[in-house]
Amino acid sequence: MVGKSNSLISLEELTKDDILYLLGQAGKFENEPNRKILDGKVVATLFFEPSTRTRLSFETAANRLGARVIGFSDAATTSSTKGETLKDTIMMVSNYADVIIMRHYLEGAAKYASEVSPVPIINAGDGANQHPSQTMLDLYSMMKTQGTLDGLDITLVGDLKYGRTVHSMLTAMRHFNSRFRFIAPKELEMPDEYKEYCDANGIRYTESKDFDEDVINTSDIIYMTRVQKERFTDLMVYESVKNAYILRKQMLANAKSNLKILHPLPRVNEIDQDVDTHPAAYYFQQAKNGLYIREALICNSLGIQV
Repeated sequence: MVGKSNSLISLEELTKDDILYLLGQAGKFENEPNRKILDGKVVATLFFEPSTRTRLSFETAANRLGARVIGFSDAATTSSTKGETLKDTIMMVSNYADVIIMRHYLEGAAKYASEVSPVPIINAGDGANQHPSQTMLDLYSMMKTQGTLDGLDITLVGDLKYGRTVHSMLTAMRHFNSRFRFIAPKELEMPDEYKEYCDANGIRYTESKDFDEDVINTSDIIYMTRVQKERFTDLMVYESVKNAYILRKQMLANAKSNLKILHPLPRVNEIDQDVDTHPAAYYFQQAKNGLYIREALICNSLGIQV
C-alpha cells in the first residue's frame, strides 16, 4: 500500500517509488485481470459530472475483482437536487461502501470528501484541477511503449488551461527527467501556477502556439486534448479556439518510430480519424490500460497487494 492515507486525491501525495509500485501492480493485473480478491467488498461510484470511460473503467475494474458496485452517473437523480450537501452524501454512502470513487465539477471537492469520509476516496476528476487515475494510466501507457519514463520528449497539445489530465501529469512527472512542450493558443495556455510548479520542481518545458512537423518529428509522446466546451463561460471564445489544432495522418510522415499519440478521450476532431490506422496511434489501447491501473488503485485503497 502506498500514499499517506488510503485515499488518492492528487499524485502530489505519491513518491516516485509509490508511482512505480502502482505501475508494477497494474502490470500484474494486465497479466491476470480477473481476480476475485474483493469478494464481499462494495465500491461506490459517485459521478456528479458526466463520464463514460472513467466510470465504466472503474466499475469494470471493481467487477473483475469480485466487488459489488453501487452509485450513480447522474447527479440529477440524487438527493443533491433536494439540497443535500456533499458532506451528507459522502457520510451516507460511506455507510454502505468500502471505498468511494468520485467525480465532481468543483475543484477541491475530492479533497474535501476525503477529509470528511470514514472510507477511502479516489478522485476520478475534480473540475479543472486533478485527474490522478487518468495520469496513472497515461504513465503506464508511456512506460509500456517507451520502456521508461525518464528522458522523454512529451508534447502536450490543446486545452492546457482547463485540462485536468495535463495538470495531473506534471505533478507525477516531477519525479522523472523528461522534457515538455506546451502547445496551446493564448486563451488555453498552461496556467501560471503549473508553470511555476515546473520551475520549482526542475521540470523542463517550452511554450509555443505552433504545432508543426518540427515538433511532431522530435516527440516521443504527443498528448492531444479536447477543447472542453463545458469549461467555457464565453461560447465566443470556445468557437474561436475549438479547432486550433488538428492532427492528421500526413503530418506523421517523418515521425520517430517510437512515437505514440495519446489522448484522454473523448475526442471531437482534434485527431483526424485517418490517424487511427497509423502505428503511432495508441489512444484506444491507452483507454484499455485504464482497467489495469484502476484495479491497482482500488486494491491499494483497500490495502491489498497482488
